[in-house]
Amino acid sequence: MRDYLIERLYECTKKPYQKYFKKSEPWEVNKSELLHYPENSLGFGLGTFLFKNHFDIQEKLEDHDIIHVLTNTGISVYEEIGMQYYLLGNGKKSLYLFMVILSGTLFYPKKLRYFIQQFKRGKRALPFYYLDFSKMLFTPIESIQQSFKI
Repeated sequence: MRDYLIERLYECTKKPYQKYFKKSEPWEVNKSELLHYPENSLGFGLGTFLFKNHFDIQEKLEDHDIIHVLTNTGISVYEEIGMQYYLLGNGKKSLYLFMVILSGTLFYPKKLRYFIQQFKRGKRALPFYYLDFSKMLFTPIESIQQSFKI
């Protein structure tokens, strides 16, 4: 039930967040094209992630799925919350991030140890959350992970 509530909250806030807070332009690529990128590249990794999880590219929210690929984070509700803890540890600060962390911590108090672990992982990595990943789609995933200690 709590997973459902968190997912509904996300669905209700996603459109306004995309429209009013995300100033970036949508990427000019579709998920099928991503599978034609070099096999170890960020673009191919993103395409694989999207197909494997039956997702589509979310306009102006492409970076979110890139973070999943780079940090190797799953897609369950508590893992999504953990990824926000990771990003907080990495230096990202936004109203949306704080809303997810607050609501997620209240709904998943038993996952607090996992959330703290994710925060520490993000803290150990060099800041990368702000990068323009659309220009890095041909870059090998491993190269990005090593460069930023992800």
